[in-house]
Amino acid sequence: MSEILTDSTVDPVDQIVDPADVADVLDVAGTELRNLKRLLGKAGEEAWDRLLDWLVDEYFRLEVTGWENIPAEGPAVLVANHSGAWGLDAFVLQKVLVRRIDRPLHVPAAPFVFRVPVIGSYARKKGAIPLDPTLGWERLAAGELVGVFPEGIAGLEKPFEERYRLRPFSPGFAVTAARAGAPVVPVSVVGAEEACPRLGEVPALARLLGLPYFPLTPPFPLPAKWLVTIGEPIPAPPRSGSLAERSAAARRLCAEAQGAVQGLVDRERGRRETPFW
Repeated sequence: MSEILTDSTVDPVDQIVDPADVADVLDVAGTELRNLKRLLGKAGEEAWDRLLDWLVDEYFRLEVTGWENIPAEGPAVLVANHSGAWGLDAFVLQKVLVRRIDRPLHVPAAPFVFRVPVIGSYARKKGAIPLDPTLGWERLAAGELVGVFPEGIAGLEKPFEERYRLRPFSPGFAVTAARAGAPVVPVSVVGAEEACPRLGEVPALARLLGLPYFPLTPPFPLPAKWLVTIGEPIPAPPRSGSLAERSAAARRLCAEAQGAVQGLVDRERGRRETPFW
């Protein structure tokens, strides 16, 4: 009996796990988790891309007019109204324009956009750039297209009864366009207000999630008819000598662009017999 116990006893030292083995296991596990996260992120981006295609073509029955007004080459600033509770118009506009013109469109986006899982990485891959005071000047200097929504978050926060009444444009895009010598192309988006109507907001959720605001809106967009109209380009003003002259020129360009976008919005709303036609 004593021999059996002696033979079957294992030295406790032999049971100690080698730290190097633990490190190897953790390293492999970490690699696998990163790979899984990347695969899930890629699958999510592909699903979002397919959903946008379906929304544009089947659900919103989106129509675009004025393609000839987008320059075939060289820089331009596309200026659009911002509407709908969640800002879906930015993704829809980028999708439909790039699909047709085969040119990248860089849209400055607020920091919180890039923090949203799947949506943030998708936006970055499709050309979204961080929002900063230059508003894509480097992209324009390289001869590329930049798309902006000068109303900002204020355009999304409009009550439904004030839909399509544009909020004041921030003049930053006009300063950038004038500096780059890029024309401004007005674009109207009609349909987003009815697809994602803002019925209210929940400030507590906005604070909790670190968002500018959290709207009360249907959980899925409504099947509104979307019309996107691209207006005639507005030439950039000539470079002026003094800062005061440049500032005044930028303000005039901003006002002209807002007037052009509002005019397109008002005209295109009249084309629809009902918002869901």
